[in-house]
Amino acid sequence: MNDTRVLENKTGKIVIGMSFGYHDSACCVIKNGEVLAAVQEERFSRVKNDKSFPKESLRYCLEYANVSLDEVDCIAYYEDAQKKLARQIWMGTIDDADPFRKKEVYRHLCEQKPDEVIRDITGYSGHIAISEHHLSHAASTYYFSGFDDAAVLTVDGVGEWATTSYSHGKGASLEIFEEVNFPDSIGLLYSTITSFLGFKVNSGEYKVMGLAPYGEPIYKEQILTLIEMREKGQYRLNMKYFDFLNTNRMYSDELISLMGLEPRKPESKLDQVHMDIAKSLQVALEEILLEKVHYLYEQVPSDNLCMAGGVALNCVANGRIQREGPFKNLFVQPASGDAGTALGAAAVAWVRLFGERPSQKDTPHAYLGIDASSDEIFKLLSNSGVKFSDYRGNEEELVKFTAARISEGAVIGWFQGRMEFGPRALGARSILADPRLANMRDKINSLVKMREAFRPFAPAVMAEKANEHFALDYPSPFMLQTCDVESLIDLPAITHVDNSARVQTVTAESNKRFHSLLREFDALTDCPIILNTSFNVRGEPVVRTPLDALTCFVRASIDYLILGDFIISQADIPEMWKVGVSNTPIKKDKDPRSIGHAVYTFL
Repeated sequence: MNDTRVLENKTGKIVIGMSFGYHDSACCVIKNGEVLAAVQEERFSRVKNDKSFPKESLRYCLEYANVSLDEVDCIAYYEDAQKKLARQIWMGTIDDADPFRKKEVYRHLCEQKPDEVIRDITGYSGHIAISEHHLSHAASTYYFSGFDDAAVLTVDGVGEWATTSYSHGKGASLEIFEEVNFPDSIGLLYSTITSFLGFKVNSGEYKVMGLAPYGEPIYKEQILTLIEMREKGQYRLNMKYFDFLNTNRMYSDELISLMGLEPRKPESKLDQVHMDIAKSLQVALEEILLEKVHYLYEQVPSDNLCMAGGVALNCVANGRIQREGPFKNLFVQPASGDAGTALGAAAVAWVRLFGERPSQKDTPHAYLGIDASSDEIFKLLSNSGVKFSDYRGNEEELVKFTAARISEGAVIGWFQGRMEFGPRALGARSILADPRLANMRDKINSLVKMREAFRPFAPAVMAEKANEHFALDYPSPFMLQTCDVESLIDLPAITHVDNSARVQTVTAESNKRFHSLLREFDALTDCPIILNTSFNVRGEPVVRTPLDALTCFVRASIDYLILGDFIISQADIPEMWKVGVSNTPIKKDKDPRSIGHAVYTFL
């Protein structure tokens, strides 16, 4: 990293980071070394995994940082479009390549470069910096890990050419020393089996992870046939089993023959064989990652490992790496997917511009998104005409009311403070319930989340009592690792079939009101744990505004909505509201490939 220059203006040093044009667009702002705001565009547009230019996210970041665009020292973009285009052109020129792909390559040849898009849309005339995709991933995790020295592993589907990278971070220096390149990709291996199992590529991988504990790894050898482990950090896919280079599906007929069954049709019944394949894939992934983590430790024998990239959102694999890997400490960036590369690109640009790493070296929380004031919420509710209770200035009673309703079996919509950055709900935009109730998981899955019954829910627990209930001797604030449940309390709603849970540890410092709720629930029930899942229904992004929350609350028939300092009961919602909201269509991505997601979005 070079190109060091020192730029100052009256508001201090300011760098904006952006990711857009692929999927999960996002924007962030670093001001005077601190990450002030970071948010995904989908939360504004209401299009899940929106890839469009993050106009609203940029507007929010500038407003929150109290700066104008002409005060920004640099806008950083998360990948090298020219290198990516070279890979796309190569894919489009392969014999028998999908005609749609060839047309898309031509379109990409004709369209504007990202820096031109930024200037045309924003009018920005200052410095624009480009960071390569995997360097952005690596920077997003290392520079905000709290470590001054660390090994860094990034794994995803594909960036420009790289699919896996190995790096060493020391002080302000971050260098990638080895990469695995496309088409060899652990992420694409996982996505291929995801597609074979009838789930959407780019979004259904976490469903496969949730399905895996119901199966046995009897297909593990077939899965490992798909990949050849090589020396150092290298591996290679056996391409005769894959067809994503040529067609609009991920797998070839050879894979169908290898597995000995036809691919599952989307939304069809899940049989035991599908669960066994999911388990086999998950175990194979964990073993592959553990082997490469051991190699990375040989190259960088640090106590610390940082991870990012879409595969780093596999919390089951992360748990095994934490427990069985050679590193003492593990940090996984809470927005490890492409949204987080906006943060990484900004950090890379910061180091290059100012010759130092950002002064904020850790990630105390992920609450970097938009808030809503009590006045704003009061105005919305007053104008709506719906009955509500006002608890302004009386947080203790609000928390007691909420804890009591949860203990009685109610499902709660919880909208508090600034929105989370990344895919996990961490007590700002959450649906909450009692983890001790045997029917609660099915109730939320079928009536509220409208999703598959096999998918687990996560527990939020008071950090100071976590090790009394879970096999956890380290903080887990971002819900990115699984561990065994060891509680004397029966917790069926958050305990997966394999006795695991994806735990979020909550401190008073990171989220005072959420911690107070957990403490009050513990005082009431002797259980410091609450079921926590994201505040959204299937197919929609997590709610952003009070109106989003109110709409989702009505659509999902949640019992109570705790909207800042105000409480609304489902029983008080007019029937005509319910009819109107239920008829509101969910926004869809306009990409012609978005329906079905049978193939990875390479373009």
